[in-house]
Amino acid sequence: MPITVSIVEDNDKLRGTLARVLNRDDGFRCLSHYANAEDALKGLAQDRPNVVLMDINLPGMNGVECVRQLKPLIPETQIVMLTVYEDTENIFNALAAGATGYMLKRTPQAELLEAIREVVQGGSPMTTHIARKVVQSLQKAPGAPNPTEGLSQREQEVLDCLAQGFFYKEIAERLGISYETVHTYIRRIYEKLQVRTRTEAVAKFLRR
Repeated sequence: MPITVSIVEDNDKLRGTLARVLNRDDGFRCLSHYANAEDALKGLAQDRPNVVLMDINLPGMNGVECVRQLKPLIPETQIVMLTVYEDTENIFNALAAGATGYMLKRTPQAELLEAIREVVQGGSPMTTHIARKVVQSLQKAPGAPNPTEGLSQREQEVLDCLAQGFFYKEIAERLGISYETVHTYIRRIYEKLQVRTRTEAVAKFLRR
């Protein structure tokens, strides 16, 4: 079954482009699209897509507030911010509101589709630039307990790649392992660190 995606974006041209990109690929289907948060809140509770691509700078209610109100209505839907904003405040506000990923609008189309696949499979996709900002913001003073001591060397390598913002496919190529093996390692990492998202895993990684 294709991954169903809804778009919340006030730019008509970009919204149409995203819908066409999704519908051209057999693995995806653009289920619905909205030009503002208010309409999205009404429609998405009925649409229940697998993934929502959410802009931040919307007319009226902004995208972060929309995520905060939307997530309790459709908790099973994964929300990925797709925005031009790169500042730390917007990133963390969006993640705290319930977004699972944070991508920039300049992201190449192939990477965006990969990010949607990743979030459906339990990941928290971020562009490399955004992941680095998260890393910098979560860094703690040296001397803190090492929460990643229980990880194997390979798991440490996979987690290091996650911290650098690599997608699952890129991790597989970088480490010379299969895509499925990457998923297995990440599942083990999440279990050992007792986390559920990339952001939480990276935060613990940086405290080592």
